Amino acid sequence: MKLFVAGLPYDFDSTDLKEMFELYGEVASAKTATDRETGKSKGFGFIDMPNDTEAKEAIEALNDQKLRGGKQLVVKVSDEQGGGGGRSNGPGNRFNNNRNNNNRDNNNRGGGGGYNRPRRPY
Repeated sequence: MKLFVAGLPYDFDSTDLKEMFELYGEVASAKTATDRETGKSKGFGFIDMPNDTEAKEAIEALNDQKLRGGKQLVVKVSDEQGGGGGRSNGPGNRFNNNRNNNNRDNNNRGGGGGYNRPRRPY
């Protein structure tokens, strides 16, 4: 079972995260998210526990617990979205604005203007 963990202290690394969850069972992998430029933790990570029962016990035990600094942990089953954080094709994606704008322009040709046209009497 893949778990999402948020509210981690910024000095937590993948080893710390793995050790915290190993108290509840086998951990296949542990990864904290880090900033590409600074290499510092973003305060969240992912855990993969092969035994679902142990993973559920870890969720029960650790979710809503407070760690140093008063941060409250959020531990839940990860939303499986596949891929590795790639770019989506959604309309809000800044990388696709050119394509979306071009499509909008191509689909909406003509029909503009008419500012000086006399009004119709209906």
